[in-house]
Amino acid sequence: MDQDRDVRSYARRPLWVEEPARRPRMPDPVRTSAVRAFLIVAVTLIQTMVAILLALTGSWFAFPAVLCAVACTVAATWAVLDVWVTRQVWLQRHGVVSAPSSTAREARRIRRPRYP
Repeated sequence: MDQDRDVRSYARRPLWVEEPARRPRMPDPVRTSAVRAFLIVAVTLIQTMVAILLALTGSWFAFPAVLCAVACTVAATWAVLDVWVTRQVWLQRHGVVSAPSSTAREARRIRRPRYP
């Protein structure tokens, strides 16, 4: 009898319980550039590993592979910077609320002339 009750209670449980996200989802342009950067970095790492292995074996193809890996490293750096720039542009265009900090208010008070 206990086994039947355990099976029935197990069958009623959902497969998963949805939890709210800890962080909000990235904006679409930022997510697109992040995915692009991830793919470029992944290909660059693979290509770099192939170039290293070719260099270790002494293959004639090692030199062009190393040149291509260097070019891919430049492209990967550019892609990662693109994620950062896209995020900054999106934050500026879509209304990030900024308030001056207390130190900024203090500096403004010092600069402001006092009229009696």
